[in-house]
Amino acid sequence: MTPYAGHAAVAAPRIRGFRRRPYLPTVQQMQAFTLDRGPDTRDEIWLIEHPPVFTLGHASRPEHLHAPGDIPVVRTERGGQVTYHGPGQVVAYLLVDLRRRSLTVREFVACMEDATIAVLAAHEVPAMRRSGAPGVYLRVADGSPGAKIASLGIRISRGCSYHGVALNVAMDLEPFSRIDPCGYPGLPVTDLRSCVGSVDIADVAQCFGRALAASVEKAR
Repeated sequence: MTPYAGHAAVAAPRIRGFRRRPYLPTVQQMQAFTLDRGPDTRDEIWLIEHPPVFTLGHASRPEHLHAPGDIPVVRTERGGQVTYHGPGQVVAYLLVDLRRRSLTVREFVACMEDATIAVLAAHEVPAMRRSGAPGVYLRVADGSPGAKIASLGIRISRGCSYHGVALNVAMDLEPFSRIDPCGYPGLPVTDLRSCVGSVDIADVAQCFGRALAASVEKAR
């Protein structure tokens, strides 16, 4: 019998309220949480806003980082290439036991993308996936993907996830011009404010957390 047998009833993820936290201590806390968790540890979703930082996925190529200037650069163990985190962005970290929920990595990624698309739809912003490029993109008039509005990168350890998805809400987008976002030269990046005007980031964060939790529950 595996340690996960008999856990048919799995609690919904606990949502930790939106707050600003530095990047590296947050990653260290996620690592510790994942290392210490057991079969009955409740899944969690952390909603975070970071000070400006460029982060490099474990396979990132240095040529995609052009001119960081005074913004710190941190290499991390998540998947994906280079991205930017900063004020006005909601980063949702999903600490989820995929084995307990019988979720594949592909299904889990779809959960995050579905939730992000649903939050944008609630603000009347049409969005979509892009084949071969995880994340969420605006849907342009001809039905093709346009500017990127949310990036995604996760790490799986012992069947449990950490890191997650970053939704651009009301940002200074200039730092994205200093990189090839997610490794794609010239990829346009936007935020929710650019689509709909004034927006309350705390309200969006709350909506985002609920949508992510519901999507994970629905997939189980």
